[in-house]
Amino acid sequence: MGSDGGPRLEVDSLSAWYGESKAIENISLTVAPHRVTAIIGPSGCGKSTVLRCMNRMHEVVRGAHAEGKVSLNGENVYAPEVDPVRVRRLVGMVFQKPNPFPMMSIFENAVAGLRLEGGHQQRELEEIGEHALRQAALWHEVKDIWKTASGASLSGGQQQRLCIARAMAVEPQVILMDEPCSALDPIATARIEELLHELKRDYTIAIVTHNMQQATRVSDFTAFMLAEEDRIGRLVEFASTPAIFNSPSESRTQDYISGRFG
Repeated sequence: MGSDGGPRLEVDSLSAWYGESKAIENISLTVAPHRVTAIIGPSGCGKSTVLRCMNRMHEVVRGAHAEGKVSLNGENVYAPEVDPVRVRRLVGMVFQKPNPFPMMSIFENAVAGLRLEGGHQQRELEEIGEHALRQAALWHEVKDIWKTASGASLSGGQQQRLCIARAMAVEPQVILMDEPCSALDPIATARIEELLHELKRDYTIAIVTHNMQQATRVSDFTAFMLAEEDRIGRLVEFASTPAIFNSPSESRTQDYISGRFG
């Protein structure tokens, strides 16, 4: 699934349901290589559902299904022959609330995905773990305790960077982040935002955020979603972040970013 310009994720006519209830309808957008794409919109508009459909996490929910197409470098991840576990390895996910495994050390947390795969020597795991923690800008804070301290002993911001390291250790092509800073204080948030600027050199990134200022700070492209009275989330507008925030083409986008609703 490689390509010259870097990994590209394309969402085409995507709709998704929870049981009988339709959550999103006809979403099409591109997550461009080596860029950060933000998905914004009020609560309940389906932002997280779109994100979870991108790596087939949505279908893990009982009774949930999706229709349409999500392509990673031109290959439809929903094609019948595609293994969803492989998709989730190539398209990693970082959740809203940091979720390190409390019974594991920082090191074991970082390499948990590789342990599941098996076939790695201890020395190799240590090298990959250190590299991932360096990429997540956490190594210098934990290098003296990474083998002994529990992942749960870290601060909230450190735990979230540990979860980012865990996602990166399996060498994904795309990283999805679902409101990764909503549980964090402003200082920890700023650290993660800085990290996003560094990570897009190596990864293609999509982030769901409630925080419009954050979207303007970290993203190159922005998708604005909205659910009308029928409570089905739809894409209102998708463009470069400066265009969305400075000269949106839809009045509903203008109303949302200027704080008239949401």
